[in-house]
Amino acid sequence: MSLPPNRGHVPTEQRHEASGDLDALGTPDAIALMVEDHRRVADALDEARGVLARFIDDLVDRMRAGGRLVYVGAGTSGRLGVLDAAECPPTFRSEPGRVVGIIAGGDRSLRVSSEGREDERDGAAAALAELELTNRDTVLGIAAGGTTPYVLGALPIARGAGAMTGLLTCATPDPAPEACDHLILLDTGPELLTGSTRLKGGSVTKLALNVITTVAFTRLGKVYGNLMVDVRATNDKLRDRAIRILGELCPGTGRAEAAACIERAGGDLKTAVVMRTLDLDCPGAKALLQRHDGRLRDALER
Repeated sequence: MSLPPNRGHVPTEQRHEASGDLDALGTPDAIALMVEDHRRVADALDEARGVLARFIDDLVDRMRAGGRLVYVGAGTSGRLGVLDAAECPPTFRSEPGRVVGIIAGGDRSLRVSSEGREDERDGAAAALAELELTNRDTVLGIAAGGTTPYVLGALPIARGAGAMTGLLTCATPDPAPEACDHLILLDTGPELLTGSTRLKGGSVTKLALNVITTVAFTRLGKVYGNLMVDVRATNDKLRDRAIRILGELCPGTGRAEAAACIERAGGDLKTAVVMRTLDLDCPGAKALLQRHDGRLRDALER
């Protein structure tokens, strides 16, 4: 068996000064230590605000042209990418496939660990080839420790297809990754449980992905104020939410009236809001929204 690379220099693999006696702590003290340590998560994300903003701005430009966001990761990082991708359609009514999560080992790795697959530098090649990437697409590798071959190997493949690339990591890669347009460093330092990046590394990754897709889809017109207005009322929970939002945005509209308006709009909340606010029929409201690329604020302030 060959000797593996020495990753002792990676911050996420180093020992945490405050948790040397973790196994000897009582339960309340162990919880307190984890809570205190996680305060670093928000700070790390705030420190990366400028880099994140540049990445999101470039991403939005490409998504406006029809491009996709593709996450590539292994283990916890891969699962978080798949999770964020899966939650975009119900949250923002994004088209299936607009945000894609690729994980080393495939969907089985969402439930069963497959660490060995993360060492395959060309492991993501087939999945990326299937997507037929273009220069409108963005591929974001996610590797908390910054050394995962599966993730690092995906970047030059994506760049070769013309896609914009990025790497989200908690440790500065050494050497610098190939073909990386945006390096997003979220410096959370050593983990309380040495090397377990499902802790701070996982938390800051989830928060960063929340930021990326929430800000991007807001910029793309999927949000009005702080409301999820690009929703189609397809079940009781969503119908109730749509009715309440319509009532908030169109004061004086009762629940029954709001429900009827949403039904006339084919279940499309943004269309119903435009119909109710500007006294338009459904085709007229849809046409107005289309002229403003689906941005409700622009349509209402025409």
